[in-house]
Amino acid sequence: MCNRYRLSATEADLAAALGVELDDVSLPPDELFPKRPALVVHSEGSGRCPEVMRWGFPGPAGAKAPVTNVRNLESLFWRGVLGQAAQRCLVPATEFCEWEGEPGHKLARWFSVPSRSIFNFAGVWRETAEGRVFAILTCEPNALVAAVHPKAMPVILHAEDEAAWLGDDWAEVRALAGPYPSQLMAVH
Repeated sequence: MCNRYRLSATEADLAAALGVELDDVSLPPDELFPKRPALVVHSEGSGRCPEVMRWGFPGPAGAKAPVTNVRNLESLFWRGVLGQAAQRCLVPATEFCEWEGEPGHKLARWFSVPSRSIFNFAGVWRETAEGRVFAILTCEPNALVAAVHPKAMPVILHAEDEAAWLGDDWAEVRALAGPYPSQLMAVH
């Protein structure tokens, strides 16, 4: 699954798309990778709070790398944060990358949502000893993504589902963790 994405947008466009003020947020670079800071939006009180967090949960004992993607929604590792609306977040993006081809000759394929210059992945976050971290939910890929990466794709939320993701009970939003329609996406 996606371990590289972009958020190439002006501060004004981001603020408008996310419904937040970004005055006190120092935005990270456009190209985003695991273990690095990225912008997320979570609920705080009755509003939305933009914050820069590090991408990747500390893994279980013995893990060599942080866990960047939430695939098994039944796992005890994720159940606690998924079940708490306050621990869910939006992860804004303008496109995400999957690799295609044989090792040594792989090509980056970038996926976007042409009708939405900024869209949001479904994410979760938590506090750690090193600060706040987040991970992105993944699901079965749609036909467009499966042609390049048949294992998984990030969960892209429809704009009308974002408020529910941030505030509703897990039983009500669990169904949102599915593939975005391929006919609404593009690849280049």
